[in-house]
Amino acid sequence: MFTLASYWRESFKITMKRTKAQKAGPSKRAAKSEKASSKPKSDQESSDEEASTSKASLVSKPDYQNFEQFLTHLEHQRVCTAASIQEFSFRKKRVRVLSKTEDVKESSLGGVVYWMSRDGRVQDNWALLFAQRLALKLEIPLTVVFCLVPKFLNATIRHYKFMMGGLQEVEQQCRALDIPFHLLMGPAAEKLPQFVKSNDIGAVVCDFAPLRLPRQWVDDVGKALPKSVPLVQVDAHNVVPLWVASDKQEYAARTIRNKINSKLGEYLSEFPPVVRHPHGTGCKNVQAVDWSAAYASLQCDMEVDEVQWAKPGYKAACQQLYEFCSRRLRHFNDKRNDPTADALSGLSPWLHFGHISAQRCALEVQRFRGQHKASADAFCEEAIVRRELADNFCFYNEHYDSLKGLSSWAYQTLDAHRKDKRDPCYSLEELEKSLTYDDLWNSAQLQLVREGKMHGFLRMYWAKKILEWTATPEQALEYSILLNDKYSLDGRDPNGYVGCMWSIGGVHDMGWKERAIFGKVRYMNYQGCRRKFDVNAFVMRYGGKVHKKK
Repeated sequence: MFTLASYWRESFKITMKRTKAQKAGPSKRAAKSEKASSKPKSDQESSDEEASTSKASLVSKPDYQNFEQFLTHLEHQRVCTAASIQEFSFRKKRVRVLSKTEDVKESSLGGVVYWMSRDGRVQDNWALLFAQRLALKLEIPLTVVFCLVPKFLNATIRHYKFMMGGLQEVEQQCRALDIPFHLLMGPAAEKLPQFVKSNDIGAVVCDFAPLRLPRQWVDDVGKALPKSVPLVQVDAHNVVPLWVASDKQEYAARTIRNKINSKLGEYLSEFPPVVRHPHGTGCKNVQAVDWSAAYASLQCDMEVDEVQWAKPGYKAACQQLYEFCSRRLRHFNDKRNDPTADALSGLSPWLHFGHISAQRCALEVQRFRGQHKASADAFCEEAIVRRELADNFCFYNEHYDSLKGLSSWAYQTLDAHRKDKRDPCYSLEELEKSLTYDDLWNSAQLQLVREGKMHGFLRMYWAKKILEWTATPEQALEYSILLNDKYSLDGRDPNGYVGCMWSIGGVHDMGWKERAIFGKVRYMNYQGCRRKFDVNAFVMRYGGKVHKKK
């Protein structure tokens, strides 16, 4: 019997945390020391090494001239960091044990399973890297599985095609590394334990996600797994693991910013590569996924179809990152709030589905800091601090999509104005079909429906107008979340929920001058948008018209 906790203590010099709730107590068992010749680095030494590696890699200006060179550059960065995850100082706090058992059977024929869910990529994935590290240490097989449910909240075929297109690329990359990939058809709580039992799996490594349903999946899987199989979770989505950044709901960006930034020297490091796995039979006896059957099993809305501007998968994500760094980053700081300017990264769909790592994006943008300091800093503020603040809110506030999750001042002010006259007052159908009197709002809604995205500045204006035009603040929040989740490629994401909650309920904001309907929640209007950017140019681009209320 191999003791997982003992291995981690010896290999990473850590005291593992067994987590049943949001806060976990430290293990009381003492760490065992290894021989001097193989003695691992201390926490501080590991931190210093990762920080120096990160800083050294950001000193020089990138020398790639085209996209193929950019891909080569990324591969080179990984190989120069370490030959494999075994030779890398893995940060212990990225991991937490969710099961009571910490023992892995060394004789398990199936080895280690990485249950992929939120982070649909092979490289730059801390969860898969950790799973491979464990499998290499025990000299046992490594397998990747993804559980496909036929219907997920109000996801449409637009979302499924994007997600599954990325998974097809994952399967190809796994096969190239001799790592089997299995698409399990059905709920994880049912299919994953069956797979573990029938394949004699020794341990399961899973992703972290802060939303209710994915967390419930993890809880259900943990209960259904054999008691002898440990379940381990890795935060591969955030740069600073959520449970490291803060152990409570943060009030605003200003209260979490330093907590995150002070830890970037430790966590914003380069990635080692996922390498060809040498143990087990690899992909010899593994059939390719029947993707046609997978698509045929879906029970989602088929009317909202895929968009043309965004292709799924890691390589397409890298193309988007390359174009942003080389062409648009220079304008990001000055033009990011202008919906008519092509200054944004456009990475949110790939970040949402985990096709690319936010940490990778931050690393590459930081290489341009010498040329575009303000833009690089502004991007990292949004991609790290603001994005991880959204995860923090959704994890520590169970009412992240309800007025119950608002601060008392915000709920009280909206409640005090709930009987204020709304004129006009639109139905969900009128909003969905862009039938308001506001040509700018209609154009933004048309962009959302056609392209699966909306400029961030306009998404704030869009949601606030829904508050102004609907019968109650509860209905406004419901409609904004429903429309965003139905059409936006990055729907059902912590950033989306927090964006709607900020716009309608002042989350992470403060009270402003009191006015009708909004109370003290920040107000936005058409004339304010005109002062920010060329409204007419945006309206002409998407064709929103003025519709009189019948």
